[in-house]
Amino acid sequence: MSFQFFCLISTLYSFRLPICLIVFYLTAVIAIAEILKHSWDTKTEITRKIVHIASGNIIIFAWQLQLPIWILITGSILSTLAVLVSYAFYLFPSINDINRLSYGTLFYAFSIGILGYCFWYEERFQYAVIGILIMTWGDGMAAIVGLKFGKHTYQIFNVNKSWEGSLMMMGISFIVCSVILSLVGEPFSRTFIISLVTSIVATVLEVFSSFGIDNMTVPIGSAFVSFYLANL
Repeated sequence: MSFQFFCLISTLYSFRLPICLIVFYLTAVIAIAEILKHSWDTKTEITRKIVHIASGNIIIFAWQLQLPIWILITGSILSTLAVLVSYAFYLFPSINDINRLSYGTLFYAFSIGILGYCFWYEERFQYAVIGILIMTWGDGMAAIVGLKFGKHTYQIFNVNKSWEGSLMMMGISFIVCSVILSLVGEPFSRTFIISLVTSIVATVLEVFSSFGIDNMTVPIGSAFVSFYLANL
């Protein structure tokens, strides 16, 4: 037990700088969102998406720094607990102050742990990254574009959507998937097909998900679809 504890401390020490940078980064993101909410009276739907987009990019750091799986999963668990505490005590109005029922932030943290567990062990990092970044940028930008420029609306399960937002979701998802697969050396022809199918699936999942569950269905669905197609 003492040897295992020593190994744990040693690993933490080895990754002390990236861990500290990630904690500082996330703290800064939430602080900026709170300032925008309270000082500039920015709408919560916007500050939520700022946090949504900015925090999801952590997966890029984890990928490039090759952080161990247990750090990723521990971070996911701690984030999930922090979200639950935030829900209970209304700690972050920039995230929680919305007039609808949504567990999106909770599913967000949870999905990172699931994808880390599924793909980090096998060193197939790119599929976890694809899933998280499609959720981060695709879903995030779709919401912003829908709020600002959504003129052509439709309704699914009593939830208003816009064609502008859905097209943005599909476009960003395609770009994210294409870039990540290209970075790992996937041939162009396969990259195009995989990205196209994955982006369509991600958009459909986003459209038909309610109560924020798209923050889990979109990343997990996107990751597994891209993984399956890449390994046909």
